Amino acid sequence: MTIEQAHNTDVSVLVSVPFERARQNPTGECIRDQNRSFDNLTFALDTAALAARLAARGVSRGDVVAILLPNCAEIVTTMFAAWSLGAALTPMNPALTDPEVIYQLQDSEARVIIGDERAGRLAAGLEITHVDASTIHTGSPADPDNAPAGVAVAEPEDFALIIYTSGTTGKPKGCVLDHSNITAMVASISTHLEIDAQDTSLLVLPLFHCNGLLIGVLSVLLAGGTVVVAPRFDAKTFWDVVEAERPTFFSAVPTMYAMLDAQTTPAVDTSSLRFLVCGAAPMPADLLERFQDRFGVPVVEGYGLSEGSVASTLNPLRGPRKAGTVGPALPGQQLRIVTPDGATAKQGDRGEILIKGANVMREYLGRPEETATVLHDGWLRTGDVGYLDEDGYLVLVDRIKDVIIRGGENIFPKEIEFVLCQHPDVLEAAVVGHPDQVFGEVPVAYVAPVPGQQLNGVELERHCLASLAKYKVPRHFAIIASLPKNSVGKIVKAGLTSC
Repeated sequence: MTIEQAHNTDVSVLVSVPFERARQNPTGECIRDQNRSFDNLTFALDTAALAARLAARGVSRGDVVAILLPNCAEIVTTMFAAWSLGAALTPMNPALTDPEVIYQLQDSEARVIIGDERAGRLAAGLEITHVDASTIHTGSPADPDNAPAGVAVAEPEDFALIIYTSGTTGKPKGCVLDHSNITAMVASISTHLEIDAQDTSLLVLPLFHCNGLLIGVLSVLLAGGTVVVAPRFDAKTFWDVVEAERPTFFSAVPTMYAMLDAQTTPAVDTSSLRFLVCGAAPMPADLLERFQDRFGVPVVEGYGLSEGSVASTLNPLRGPRKAGTVGPALPGQQLRIVTPDGATAKQGDRGEILIKGANVMREYLGRPEETATVLHDGWLRTGDVGYLDEDGYLVLVDRIKDVIIRGGENIFPKEIEFVLCQHPDVLEAAVVGHPDQVFGEVPVAYVAPVPGQQLNGVELERHCLASLAKYKVPRHFAIIASLPKNSVGKIVKAGLTSC
């Protein structure tokens, strides 16, 4: 399969990936995890067998299959098995509490849940069918004469993934991505990153999120490459994994890069890496440049949302990569910056970021009013503030809801956070607004030090005053061991009010 095929609007190209790989190269490696390796034929046979089991349990086109597991090959197998029946996959974070899992199962109206004993217990209470994940890959030898055809029944408008938001502002919402959405997204990413059969991705991010599924898995498997599911991220041992697995790229969040930069002392072998991807939150420009210089690998920073199938902008592999920006629009997508009255902002002026393209989600599952709030004439309202520079590169400013209004002055927390992260002993920082009787609200900073280093408020205030107007300098600096994060490593500011 080639990148050109990814542009084919026929979703069967993507849905049939395991079976096409088995036909073209049955003994080639497909995916490996936890000391297990699956060749293309074995993976396709196991996918077909699971699809048959799901069909026998009544799963058909339009149904939803849930999976509750930590990162492993079974999640990918289940995704393709569900798709081959025209069903959708809703992956669940294993760190969720039982009530949270039950909510997602009920909200998505899942017909089947795949997982371990815990999934079985929850399924029994809800009268949902349970499939034991340990029975998916049995280790039986593959029969080359029994390769499955894998005829896909999915249509472009069929639901493919239902990805739940982190729920920081209420109950999590299910972002519905249909097959045309994910096909467009994978085509865009594959083209931009020049992914081919020689690539091996090291899957670091969770598979209950779009980044891991689309960038880390689908783009690589479609191109004929190999996926390696990494152990749980640990900065102290991560480079050992890279040296052993020899990936050509991985995708991670800024906190991971900051930890690798702070906790790596010996020289490491990064020669297998072609590029790295950074997303989920803006990466401080000095950290990005320092990381690239130190480890000798280009880092392409991008921006996107689950509602946009994960990515809408990305700095290029070839051509100028601008630290401090998240790059131009990806192929097939458009960006628009609008003022509060809905007018298009001038180049360089700040406004809300709007996204348009075939990658934009169908809807929030069962929430027509909330869907109508964010989708207008094909444009997705992101709720993020940014501007486009002279080359069309997007610069993120902040979330609209995070802007602090101090005595009538708008303060963007990201600006302060970037300054704080330039301090050599700061690992990460978050700035939020706290009520104030005089000014309405004032900025307060929560700062986590680099492991082994000490910080104090007086030093941080002096550091901020050198780069920021006095009214932007935080009123208080709280030094804490680590900042609260959601399941994909993004800082959750709502959790800072109780720190």
